[in-house]
Amino acid sequence: MTDAPGAPWSAPSPRLWRMRQAEVGALAVLGVVVALVVAVSEVRAAIIVGVVALLLASSSLYFVRRRVRAWGYLEREEDLLVRRGVLVRRLSVVPYGRMQLVEVTAGLAERAFGLSTVKLHTAAAHSDARIPGLEPDEAARLRDRLAALGEAKAAGL
Repeated sequence: MTDAPGAPWSAPSPRLWRMRQAEVGALAVLGVVVALVVAVSEVRAAIIVGVVALLLASSSLYFVRRRVRAWGYLEREEDLLVRRGVLVRRLSVVPYGRMQLVEVTAGLAERAFGLSTVKLHTAAAHSDARIPGLEPDEAARLRDRLAALGEAKAAGL
């Protein structure tokens, strides 16, 4: 996979990593609570469930960290590059003239951490270009820029 050599890729906010840590931590706490409930009847089973929950949480943090670091985007003159993926690296090239809709979304967890996701919609049936973990100001700037470039490039077709 060829990235643009020497080009300054933009990455998600560090708050995306904190949000993912909180999600994994919440699941780990849930596992420990299950272990405590099991402890009422069987101490040995509770220890096993608790250890498994902590091992899963620590390994999940490793993979989630790599996944967050894999996201990036690069604004070029004619198109937008979006990269992602740990095991399977993906590079989406979205020409500005093909963009039909650029939307900014923010779910409950994203709003709690002050983050937004930019989603790009094109005429293609399989267009999953999205950029998660952006600060709201950067997401709005990117949305406005991509919409303006999309209109300008589409008018030239």
